[in-house]
Amino acid sequence: MFTQEIYKLAIEMGIKNDLRGDEVVKKYLDRVRKTFNKLDEKAKQKFDLEKLVNPFADTRILNDNNSEIKKLLIGIDIEGSELLLAKQLGNIDLVIAHHPEGKALADMHSVMDMQAQILAQYGVPINIAESVLKERIAEVDRNLSPTNHNRFVDFAKLLNINFACIHTPCDNMGATFLDKLFTERKPEYIEDILEILNEIPEYKRASEINAGPKIFAGSPQNSCGRIVVTEFTGGTNGSKEMYEKMSQAGIGTIISMHMGEAHKKEAEKAHINVVVAGHISSDSLGINLFLDELEKRNIEIVTCSGITRVKRN
Repeated sequence: MFTQEIYKLAIEMGIKNDLRGDEVVKKYLDRVRKTFNKLDEKAKQKFDLEKLVNPFADTRILNDNNSEIKKLLIGIDIEGSELLLAKQLGNIDLVIAHHPEGKALADMHSVMDMQAQILAQYGVPINIAESVLKERIAEVDRNLSPTNHNRFVDFAKLLNINFACIHTPCDNMGATFLDKLFTERKPEYIEDILEILNEIPEYKRASEINAGPKIFAGSPQNSCGRIVVTEFTGGTNGSKEMYEKMSQAGIGTIISMHMGEAHKKEAEKAHINVVVAGHISSDSLGINLFLDELEKRNIEIVTCSGITRVKRN
């Protein structure tokens, strides 16, 4: 395989596992194409053409020397030390970061609008979801603005290493995995959710190092009500003002990767239970589902930077 083929596989799997559904994603891409076609030639030259086929702005090839990929190194966060590790290990043909770098990091806020579409499927009116989320997206954009986005991309280029980042597609895989699991198991109480999560190897191992699933809002004996996996994908956490709207839509429990204190307090005010599955363990779950597909294609995998490798082949 080549870097471009691995990238395309990630996009295909990301769309297949998108909580919005294939049709909604296809309509989104159609709208992007229509917008592009209306641009003048000068604006078209500045347009990121990947957006015409890839709905995930936080997933990109960052450096590609068109060499065949037989062995790759993948980590949740890839910085200079991991890139030097790849060089030291030798025969590493590609390095993949989960968390975005380069232009994918600079444009990460663009993927957040998918959160409104997911919430609409759970009963939050789309106009309200989009309105509430709008300022949060702008806030994330402003917060990322001063970041040295291309620092590690430059590092990879100097080392002549193929470099890519795959974020939302893997998060989509993890979210869909859990969504299907909870739909099938139908937990009644919050303690049942914790029990189910801790049956999953990535979370079980995280619990062994004191980083397992935790209740952030509610108690073990609380009834779950309607369970949604909403804070798992879509770039980063959405707006803390959304919880009141989610409660009004009949949502009882949120399964989240991670949550800040301000968001937690607003969820409590809205009487929503919150189970934080864990950031790195949840990232590992989605990444593992992708890596299983790569191994079927005879790609050798080396993991680093927090990934707990679990094979489901």
